[in-house]
Amino acid sequence: MVALTLERHSQAPAAGYAGAFVTVLIWAGWILATRHTAATTLGTIDLGLIRYGVPALALAPVWLRLGLFPKGVPLGLLALMVAGSGAVFFQVAAFAIHATPASSVGVLLGGSMPLATALIGASFFGERPDGMRLIGFGAIVVGVAILLVRCLDTADPSAWVGYLLLPGAGILWAVYTHAFRRSGLSPIEGSALIASWSFVIHLLLALFFGSTLSTVPAHEIGLQVMSQGILSGLVATLAYGIAVSRLGGTQAAAFTALTPVLAMVGGGVLLGEAIGPYEVTAAIATATGVALSTGILSPRQR
Repeated sequence: MVALTLERHSQAPAAGYAGAFVTVLIWAGWILATRHTAATTLGTIDLGLIRYGVPALALAPVWLRLGLFPKGVPLGLLALMVAGSGAVFFQVAAFAIHATPASSVGVLLGGSMPLATALIGASFFGERPDGMRLIGFGAIVVGVAILLVRCLDTADPSAWVGYLLLPGAGILWAVYTHAFRRSGLSPIEGSALIASWSFVIHLLLALFFGSTLSTVPAHEIGLQVMSQGILSGLVATLAYGIAVSRLGGTQAAAFTALTPVLAMVGGGVLLGEAIGPYEVTAAIATATGVALSTGILSPRQR
């Protein structure tokens, strides 16, 4: 997942639609693949090594050219980017996903990202969402509230941990979004720096807390290399960039509304998770809210 700010529209939007759909498929697949590892010996540190090691290697020419401390980018801003969508975000999100059904992850994480981004923008940068966006944020709140009510029915304390941490991960992503917008970096440059720093951080975590990669079956590692490293780390970045350049930022972002629904369906079909009326209603409400929060139906977008 990466925030882009391009707004150029293309006369050939087919590739943009394809890129947007590929992106949300990968994002939903990332949730499912991370959720799957809860039943394996792969820990969140191991996942982080894979998630950031692959793009750090592939994008090495970019971060080697920039340097790990690029000129013109304040150190504090860089730290917020790395924390917001890199090592800290990943550890919080992965830990929570291990304790939370995929259908709930799609709602709580996918919904809290645009909501937190808007709240930070309004609180610190004077941004004022229009009425249609406010309706969208309200729908997201409804979707999240439905899941929280549903969670009251369980006595499992680990479920509450995930339900509380996922909005926290969404807040971290929102911090990254605002930091990236003000960094002056291109999407590829930002991705390269975040991957390199996050890989270093995970190497340090592995040094102090250990790693189980040597004991994990090769097919499990291969699945995560494909999902975490190649697809999420590289392909989604490129695909979303194509979507934004061909469709514009608003239309491309609207496709992210599919993520809660796809995660719910994937959790039921691929992971055998129970899907009831609470999960379906929450996913639909959140998906609608995310779509409206992009401003795609706002008067000035017509």
